[in-house]
Amino acid sequence: MQKSVAVLVFPRDREKGEQLSSSLSSSYRADLHTYRKGIMEDLFREYDMILALMAVGIVVRLLCPLLRDKWTDKPVVSVDSSLKTAVPVIGGHHGANDLALHLSRHLGLYPAITTATDSSGRPNLEGIASAFGAEIVNRDASRHINASFLHQDVPIVRLRGPRIVIVDEDVAVLKSGGLIAGLGARRGATADEIMSAIRSAAAEAGRDTSEVRVIATSMIKSGDPEISRAAAELGASVVYLSDDALNAQVPVTPSRASMIGLSGVAEPAVLALAQRMILPKRVYGRVTVALGE
Repeated sequence: MQKSVAVLVFPRDREKGEQLSSSLSSSYRADLHTYRKGIMEDLFREYDMILALMAVGIVVRLLCPLLRDKWTDKPVVSVDSSLKTAVPVIGGHHGANDLALHLSRHLGLYPAITTATDSSGRPNLEGIASAFGAEIVNRDASRHINASFLHQDVPIVRLRGPRIVIVDEDVAVLKSGGLIAGLGARRGATADEIMSAIRSAAAEAGRDTSEVRVIATSMIKSGDPEISRAAAELGASVVYLSDDALNAQVPVTPSRASMIGLSGVAEPAVLALAQRMILPKRVYGRVTVALGE
């Protein structure tokens, strides 16, 4: 479902506001609003996100009386009147950074992203939770996890019950949903091949490609730009799993990955992250896909 965005402008900037609203139409549901006293409170309550064609200082003063915490505050992006820069003011990990990047792609604005993980090109807990369609149960863990992401890869582990789990404050607990596509790709496989394979696998499972939230594969493929491009086109995130995480699983079918010391890739990736496998691996040319949820 598309998120709703309130585009807020002063009367003199209505034409530019229409340009911003039009640029959002492919990914968001945008409505244009002209500033009046008290409108920010109304928009903060009614919309998922706010895009304000105003100086950051003005936006901050309008927002201050409304702010509560990072988990309930709506993401807000400020754009300067010359349409050169998009600044995520609050809610960077909750959609504001993505909105700024969207404006960068579609209108050429500079995305002035300041959250540490994003500006360093590193993952963050909120993004991973979103990718899995998951709820973060213990939100206070986010500061520990995101700080760790700045200098290391944080493993993702699924525990199957019945089980009692006691965690420290630096362990995040997620309740997840959505489809996970376990992916094995031979050298040279293109983004188009990967997308086609995932679409075919989803069709075989009687599911829609839009349900795929995560592409999971081996850490060996972490430098492959084709996987990243395919994930971006599908609106999914990529999780790279260590050899130990893959080899801890028992795949349903034999795999040629045994030649490189792995029990498999596509099926073990699904088994490591999903509650159940809904489609054992299928081979589509140079790409292998398994699905789980």
